[in-house]
Amino acid sequence: MSRESSVPETRTETATAPVSTKQTRRVALVGAIFLMATSAIGPGFITQTTTFTVSLGAAFAFGILMSILVDFVVQMNVWRIISVSGKRAHEIANTVVPGAGHLLAALVILGGLVFNIGNVAGSGLGLNAALGLNPKLGGALSALIAISIFAVKRAGLAMDRLLIVLGLLMIALTVYVAISSGPPVGDALRQTVLPERIDLAAITTIIGGTVGGYITYSGAHRLLDSGTTGPEHAREVTRAALTGIAVTGLMRFVLFLAILGVVAGGVVLDTKGNATAQAFGSAAGEFGTRAFGVVLWAAAITSVIGAAYTSVSFFDAFSHRLAEPRTRSWATVAFIVVTTVIFLFLGTAPAALLVFAGGFNGLILPIGFTILLYAAWRRRELLNGYRYPVWLLVLGGAVTALTWYMGVTSTRSIFEYLAN
Repeated sequence: MSRESSVPETRTETATAPVSTKQTRRVALVGAIFLMATSAIGPGFITQTTTFTVSLGAAFAFGILMSILVDFVVQMNVWRIISVSGKRAHEIANTVVPGAGHLLAALVILGGLVFNIGNVAGSGLGLNAALGLNPKLGGALSALIAISIFAVKRAGLAMDRLLIVLGLLMIALTVYVAISSGPPVGDALRQTVLPERIDLAAITTIIGGTVGGYITYSGAHRLLDSGTTGPEHAREVTRAALTGIAVTGLMRFVLFLAILGVVAGGVVLDTKGNATAQAFGSAAGEFGTRAFGVVLWAAAITSVIGAAYTSVSFFDAFSHRLAEPRTRSWATVAFIVVTTVIFLFLGTAPAALLVFAGGFNGLILPIGFTILLYAAWRRRELLNGYRYPVWLLVLGGAVTALTWYMGVTSTRSIFEYLAN
């Protein structure tokens, strides 16, 4: 019998635990699910989905399926390795290859910092579409809301609850618009597995934007903070990871269908402008435009929270004093303040900076994923003697090769872009 199959069910383990403790951990688990899902569905993903749906039509369903499959392999491995070991990604990396954890932490922090400028900008644009607020004012107000989450005493619980509410709100509004747009569901389902056209560049972009960077570690690091660690929680973590992937996949397909219905209906969207707002407005009129604003704002502010929280979780690679919960909360507040001030001075997220950060994201995934898989394969002592499933290692190895190819390709493209 494998070690995994001998792990007792969570219900048995926690049967004698106080109700408040069980409830807190349950909320933290659901919070980790939505932290991963909402971090993956940010302003960039919304824009990319619209752009590729306009150019590929129903065939883009195959690209979304590929992103979900890669997401499945990555998150199933990352969540399990980190939670079973009880160590953060950079701690594992430093143990396996001295100094690798510091490199990984620097890449995640830098990429998260730059992308958070775009997230704050996206929140401002969302409130502009929903309520007509000035984008700078909307960005500043959104940042204050995010800051208030980490300023309270029980920041983790407050964050979890807000992420759950906003995640469900995003899904509900997008489902309504998708139904209103009347997409060709049958054609989309057929081309999910038998696409008329395959665009590798689109697939690479969507995978890098929804799986790479800080997103890879957001849910797993939240599990550590909730105390869900050790081999005895392997099954619980697996269920949570699968649920998170399902939520993320649902949101991706629903958003795709909402845009596809408009495109298939003959509406020409201007991808150089705010094409997603056009699509939502065409599908559901004035309500659709307002709904787009709410969805964009929810996607942006949850990404602000996710990027700040996850990036700061890597700070203790450079100073152990930042591992203390309240210190980390205030460091997270400072992180949001810095990115907001930069946004207010610049007025928007500079395209060159976002492209540069995208290149980092393309490298963060294969670097970190390779080290974590090696730890699961050869460093069993880091996993507290846990016997790691061979099938996950095999799938992980295949995805590692793919992500290295994507990382090298995207980085080369980034430097060509910056050079021009």
